[in-house]
Amino acid sequence: MQIIELLTPHYEAAWLPWAVQYFFLAGVATGAALLAALCAWAPAGGPLRRLLPVAVLTLAVSVVAAPVSLLADLHQPARFWHFYAHFTPWSWMSVGALLLPVFVTLGIALCASWWLGRVGWMRALAPLLALSALSITFYTGAEMMVIRARPLWHTLWVPVNLALTGWLATVGAAFVLERFLPASLRPGTAALQRLRVLGLLLAAALAAVALAWVLAGLRGDSPSFNAALRLWRDFPVWRLTMLGSAVFGAAVLGALLRGRRRLDAPGYTLVLGVGLAASAWAFRWALFMGVQGVPKFGAGLYLYHMPLGGDGLLGMLGVAGLCVALVAMAGWALELFPARQGHAA
Repeated sequence: MQIIELLTPHYEAAWLPWAVQYFFLAGVATGAALLAALCAWAPAGGPLRRLLPVAVLTLAVSVVAAPVSLLADLHQPARFWHFYAHFTPWSWMSVGALLLPVFVTLGIALCASWWLGRVGWMRALAPLLALSALSITFYTGAEMMVIRARPLWHTLWVPVNLALTGWLATVGAAFVLERFLPASLRPGTAALQRLRVLGLLLAAALAAVALAWVLAGLRGDSPSFNAALRLWRDFPVWRLTMLGSAVFGAAVLGALLRGRRRLDAPGYTLVLGVGLAASAWAFRWALFMGVQGVPKFGAGLYLYHMPLGGDGLLGMLGVAGLCVALVAMAGWALELFPARQGHAA
């Protein structure tokens, strides 16, 4: 009888928590860009136009914070110039290095146009920004989908779910950030109702995509469904995670449905917004960090212990602090120079 012992080497996670932050903020930024582009062409004084200030604030915060997270996830941020010195068009990461600066520039330009009251500039930039936002959505999803070694990533359902959950997080962030706007720029109940309806439409689309994924898996057309079914069957921690996400998602959907009469209640939009954003962030954490704990070959799960330093908890807190600082700076600027953006609201 021969005994073969297999040893599993210790190695660092390929995707750090920085990646979770980046893909979360990128999803929020693309959703805010599409919303701002839509609101820029809405009739003046209408509910959608009243959403423009909060859409711009959400875009300004996320479009600045997202690239910071991406640079930190490169392990050696100062080497970002290698993407341009050694361009590889077959790499989605390399392509994204070209798409992201364009998106950031257009996003900041639209925010500046709104702040300066240049409606014509805004409307000229809006279509370009919308196309750029869609390119970022496609590139971030494709960056995961091309990894064939992991069936949970190598599927068209991943970019679709990343897009829908990211745009739901935009709705949540808008619900939270609208309370930091000056009183004259607050959207009002009618506009918030439009935002709630948008959240319901995105939640319905997400549910339809999940149902289509399950049906495709039952027909045997989705290897990702088979991989998820194995995790459900063999690992209680994944079973608990999936059940918890389903329950939390149902709770958030219920809050959206009940919001028709409760948007004026103190703190309701805050709880609803945090719930929407948290669900999108948790989805990315499970997708990035949880899936990396599943061996490509073999049984069991890899154990991941999140470090407390810059590559883990401290880095995540740093990104949250950056977002808080950006919101505070934007609120201060709007209070100090209210006249510049009044005509664009």
